[in-house]
Amino acid sequence: MLQQQYDFVLYSRNTILEYIKTISAEDFVTDNSTFGRGSIRNLLVHICDTYSAWIGERALGYNINYASFETYKHLDDCINYFSKVDGYMHRFFEKFKSDYELEIDIFRNGETLKISPLRLFTHVITHEFHHKGQIMSLSRHLGYTPVDADIIR
Repeated sequence: MLQQQYDFVLYSRNTILEYIKTISAEDFVTDNSTFGRGSIRNLLVHICDTYSAWIGERALGYNINYASFETYKHLDDCINYFSKVDGYMHRFFEKFKSDYELEIDIFRNGETLKISPLRLFTHVITHEFHHKGQIMSLSRHLGYTPVDADIIR
């Protein structure tokens, strides 16, 4: 069931990534301090970093090296990062397919949290949609007309 829901997330994500291809390289990295992470590029990387931290690192136990925003020069760099995130998600679905509600130990900021895989999944996808909304608003501030990226269109 979570894989099916993630497919809906991918549908929306791919719509946004295709839209971002229409944004100039300069606007892609233009900082705007009213949008949290500052630029479309930074927001995309932050989305991936969050999946990597919660799913890759905490739920799957991977040792992840995070690169600075500036390492991601082009949209294709971000798309490649999303591909890595998709791999984490597929391994996550496989690892926890027998029980998405079983609470697991997650280590964060020196403490242990008991969190179900369902809750982790919900956290990362709602986080992504929050920042995708910021990307759409930021693009509008840059003079673009955002596309409809809802799951139901």
